[in-house]
Amino acid sequence: MEKVFDVYGLGNALVDMEFEVSPEFLDQMGIKKGLMTLVDGERQQEVLKKLDLSKSKRCCGGSAANTIIAVSQFGGKSSYSFRVANDESGLFYYNNLLESGVKTNLKSEDRPEGITGKCLVFVTPDADRTMNTFLGISSEFSKNDVDKEAIARSKWVYVEGYLVSSEKGKEAAIESKRYAEENNIKVALTFSDPFMVTTFKEGFLDIIGKGVDLLFCNEFEAMSFSGEDTVEKAAEKLKKYTKSMAITLGDKGALIYDHKASEFIRVEAPRVKAVDSNGAGDLFAGTFLYGINNGLSFKESGELACQAASQLVTQFGARLQNEQPKLLLKEYLS
Repeated sequence: MEKVFDVYGLGNALVDMEFEVSPEFLDQMGIKKGLMTLVDGERQQEVLKKLDLSKSKRCCGGSAANTIIAVSQFGGKSSYSFRVANDESGLFYYNNLLESGVKTNLKSEDRPEGITGKCLVFVTPDADRTMNTFLGISSEFSKNDVDKEAIARSKWVYVEGYLVSSEKGKEAAIESKRYAEENNIKVALTFSDPFMVTTFKEGFLDIIGKGVDLLFCNEFEAMSFSGEDTVEKAAEKLKKYTKSMAITLGDKGALIYDHKASEFIRVEAPRVKAVDSNGAGDLFAGTFLYGINNGLSFKESGELACQAASQLVTQFGARLQNEQPKLLLKEYLS
């Protein structure tokens, strides 16, 4: 079957609402700094009442959505499966995703009754990001929402690790991986967040099964999952679960393993002053996937991904804007 998409992704559909806050605000609200915490709707409304909504930045988000949008922004072709409700937030999400150049089999009129999920993103002066997430109707995302036709027309399937927190979501991830493997389509998985790794390791093992083709994670997730105390040891152990991997190291760049060349590659990140790290890992994954699908080597894809993530953290928001991605690509290739 003809490959129409570079990447097909599936994950939680959340309207991201970003706020600049102080560490003291997080303490006062009992919010654990630097982590993603799942909350119910009542708790999220309690926090929202303490915030100035006029100062928030809103966009369609969720980890995998940010990654899939990045593929599109760089000039690739991508498709995304998700679940939003028939409310204002759901319509905003649907339209914003399409405006970002991402395809989906969901029709606007298909949105069921319910509440669209939201993620409150708190950015502190140290550029750290903390998230409180109410999944809303996204928690009902299941294998019935998987677009197998889009998978068959894709080069890669990208699975968001946050799906592991829901039994239905985990089943959707497993079904997508199974179908992709049956059709010789490569599968990439992201661990998504340290909290997910420490809380749902067995669920990740269920999704991974006999292994994935590419794993994305940061150094803390790698060490937590592997039980090792250094990134290097963790990377060696992770070979048991994935053919290739890309481990982000913050301002130190990334450690990449290319299984075809059987080598680890160290990629440096440009030195910048960070103000907001939200979405940096998602953008890294999307840029990397764009690169390896469009003629770049693992090393080149890692370099471009580090440059993109480094530019992102110098500004507020979970993704690059307008022509930034294509300008970065043009500069890198020149």
